[in-house]
Amino acid sequence: MNDRNTGHEPATPHHIELRLRDINQLFHSMDPSPFREKELDAQAEEFIVSWATELPRQEPLLLTIYLEKLPSVDKDEQAVNEAVRNYFGYRAERAEWQNRQLLREGWKNLVIGLAFLATCLFVAQFLVRYGGGAFIAILRESLIIGGWVAMWRPMEIFLYDRWPIKRKQKLYTRLSQMEVRLSISGQAQI
Repeated sequence: MNDRNTGHEPATPHHIELRLRDINQLFHSMDPSPFREKELDAQAEEFIVSWATELPRQEPLLLTIYLEKLPSVDKDEQAVNEAVRNYFGYRAERAEWQNRQLLREGWKNLVIGLAFLATCLFVAQFLVRYGGGAFIAILRESLIIGGWVAMWRPMEIFLYDRWPIKRKQKLYTRLSQMEVRLSISGQAQI
């Protein structure tokens, strides 16, 4: 069926396949939370995330979990789908929070760095009045270099540190929207 607005066919989801003995392997065994709020097992999460990072970013995802035995009624496909989506939604929220914290730190560091740089430049300019001796020249250049070095961390935050967190946030948001299907190994979908 064609999309009426664009004339393109809807994107087919890219498949991520996971094979487990039973559905409990998907979740962290020591997490006391209710099923729909459980944390994913670290290895299962790493597997899903690593596969998702390899797939095209703009296209939907589908996680198919192949099981050796049927899950209990309280862990049916809808419950697993909701639990996985909730988990990745929570991870997306955490990444967003980390990004906000990093930006807050960046702005604070920028104010401190600019104040220190201004002070260093002011003192260096003031030292020009005391002549051109070697000691004064070394001190003046050291102040200028020190002032610019103080700007390193804020620039690092704004130019480099926040982008991996933003990419992770987008990935987790994408994973929170993926469909999850359960299937018994060698049988049709349940």
